[in-house]
Parts: sequence; C-alpha cells; structure tokens
Amino acid sequence: MSDLANIIKTLQDRFEGKVPTDLDAIFQFDVDGKVLNLTVKDGDYSLKEGANPDAGVTFITDMGTLQEMINGETDGMTAFMSGKLRTEGDMSLAMKLGQLLGG
Repeated sequence: MSDLANIIKTLQDRFEGKVPTDLDAIFQFDVDGKVLNLTVKDGDYSLKEGANPDAGVTFITDMGTLQEMINGETDGMTAFMSGKLRTEGDMSLAMKLGQLLGG
C-alpha cells in the first residue's frame, strides 16, 4: 500500500462517525507534489486523489509531516510554526480541520 493510500485509510478511520453535520468544506492536501482532497458535507465526507478547484484551504507539506499530524504526533500549528506546513486559503477553515483531527 502506498504512503498516500495509508494516509487515506488513516483519515477514514479518524473521521468515521465524527464528521459534524454543520461543516461544509473542501480541504486539499499537496503532499510532496501529490494532491488529495477531502470534501466534508452534511455529516459525511469523501476523500479523492487529485485537485479540487473549489478547495477552501490547501495544506502544503511532506508525507512525514502529514503522517505525524494525522497520527497526533504533532499538531498543525507546530508544523506551521516550524516551517514544515504551509497553507493557502481560509485559515479559519484550516483550524476546523485541526479540531476535527484532534477530536
């Protein structure tokens, strides 16, 4: 299984039964040049490979940092402050994903 496939599986496990019904957003991840998007709407989610032009925020990082964030070994703010994570787009939306991963 590829690293990206492992990320998708881990995200699916983390989100199962925990997606808020009032969140309607598209998050995008650019990980070592590979793009993955997460659409959250009406208490459900979908993960797909590839770019989504409607993404509200894009997280740009490397595979190791993303894995650490998803596994709870580091948080987005720490990764951002250390220069391992960049964001483009809506920062308040970025924080909502952080809350979802932390929950």
